[in-house]
Amino acid sequence: MPDSPHRRRLRASALLAALVLPALGAGCGGPSGPVTLTVLATSSMTEVLGEIGEAYHQQNPDVRLRFAFGGTPEIADRVAEHEPADVLVTADGPSMDEAAEYLAGRRRVIARDTLTIAVGPGNPRRIRDLRDLARPGLRVVVGAGTVPVGRYTRQVLAKAGVTVRWSSEEIGARAVLDRVRAGEADAGIVFVTDLNSAGIAASSVPIPAAQNVTASFPAAVVRDSGHEDAANAFVAWLVTPDAQRLLNKYGFVTPSAPQ
Repeated sequence: MPDSPHRRRLRASALLAALVLPALGAGCGGPSGPVTLTVLATSSMTEVLGEIGEAYHQQNPDVRLRFAFGGTPEIADRVAEHEPADVLVTADGPSMDEAAEYLAGRRRVIARDTLTIAVGPGNPRRIRDLRDLARPGLRVVVGAGTVPVGRYTRQVLAKAGVTVRWSSEEIGARAVLDRVRAGEADAGIVFVTDLNSAGIAASSVPIPAAQNVTASFPAAVVRDSGHEDAANAFVAWLVTPDAQRLLNKYGFVTPSAPQ
């Protein structure tokens, strides 16, 4: 029986990672001392935001950043439930649209990405392209249709004209990748940057540009933030050359349009 995305989402909620790093700009803390910003971010940005937090701290020592990572629907729900948060970073625009009434200020696309097929080390099932994902007996996992990587995956398969009978739907790209890394699936479609994070634990089968899609990662300030100026400053910094160099280092692509 296919796994339930709801059950996986509940399990992931218990595993939500939080990373606390010092950061932010001089003048934002004010006379009362440092400010702590809580950034709810898609798990696909776990590694890069860790390094971005360190870089931001070096430039702006008066605010602390607390990063909480999870699947995009989960972190958007946390904003809707008015949990304390200052910034939201999702893996697609529709997720940000769904949370729009809880956000304030200017939304900025801070990075772009594409998709790839994740397979076991050395590609033991000899998967060559998207058409091979339709082979009988192949265990394929994808993101659920309600999560960004799942929506992007369905666009890719539609462009390629391929129908896949997947064995499970997951709560996000990292969950898809985890199934492949654990040997519980033969293949899964994930963001290129997620595949990069796996190192030698997974291999990649590229998806041609004509069949691929461009994923957008937007960031915005939460309306209930008690530190709106500091939160806006951090979101604005994410599109600066310093931040973009770090995003590029982890495989993300700089947005071509001005943000």
